[in-house]
Amino acid sequence: MDLWQLHIFCKVVDLGSFSKAGEAVRLSQPTVSSHIKDLEAHFGTRLVDRLARSVTPTHAGMLLYDYARRLMVLRDKTETAMAEFSGKIKGRLNLGGSTIPGGYVLPRIIGLFTRQYPQVHISLAVAGTSEIIQKTIDGHIEFSVVGAQSGDKKLLQEPIINDEMCLIIPSSHKWANRREIAIADLMEEPFIVREAGSGTLHSIQEQLQTDRHSLSDLNIVCEMGSTEAIRQAIKNGVGISILSRIAVAEDVQTGLLKTLRVRGLDLKRNFYLTIHRQRALSPLSHAFIEFLKTDIETA
Repeated sequence: MDLWQLHIFCKVVDLGSFSKAGEAVRLSQPTVSSHIKDLEAHFGTRLVDRLARSVTPTHAGMLLYDYARRLMVLRDKTETAMAEFSGKIKGRLNLGGSTIPGGYVLPRIIGLFTRQYPQVHISLAVAGTSEIIQKTIDGHIEFSVVGAQSGDKKLLQEPIINDEMCLIIPSSHKWANRREIAIADLMEEPFIVREAGSGTLHSIQEQLQTDRHSLSDLNIVCEMGSTEAIRQAIKNGVGISILSRIAVAEDVQTGLLKTLRVRGLDLKRNFYLTIHRQRALSPLSHAFIEFLKTDIETA
């Protein structure tokens, strides 16, 4: 057993596939399978069940996965600490972002950071707020930026990015020449929502409740799993929605979409830097967070 084999094993579990894990670590599928068999021989037990279309960990495999993830985190911290001692910023960083910061904010910051520090390798997990928060709690990522506060006492959260949500309509919509509408008007139009667990949906629910309304008052025609899907659906006439101004900036600039205010709804919100309370951040994490904060302050 060595760290490289454990790294491959974690990729197999994370991706649920030998072939996808092989692509991630740049090895052939047979080589990945051979490494897993070596681990199974070492521990004397089956670690994964090889099903028709996927690979799932056994109970022993989940036990090993839990310890292997911790070893991977310790490996990354070791590399970063030694680089810091040498006066260099390099190493691996696993972070997460909910849909808006993960899709529209963090990639730009990562690009700037890695150009300045080319020896840094960053892995960004992007998913709904609830999933990213859970990954932060479970220790799969060092920290995250998400669109809602969590009540979990294991977490520390601080607002780091300001955002504003707007009603988004296609430029051909009957309201295209208006700047704002009443909530009553909103209730009559076909409306598209994000899936449960998204920070965007949570923010909309909170604001509707302040005006004694709920999601059930909206004329919801469909639910979609990503902001990008909703953006495309609006452009294709499926309905309208409330989305982050950040997510539609390009389409607004080109004139494909328009933004409106909804009277009575305060759609300003924050994205929150989210860290496990008991996790000591690596020097690389501290460097990235400071870089992120500086970029936001000077933007």
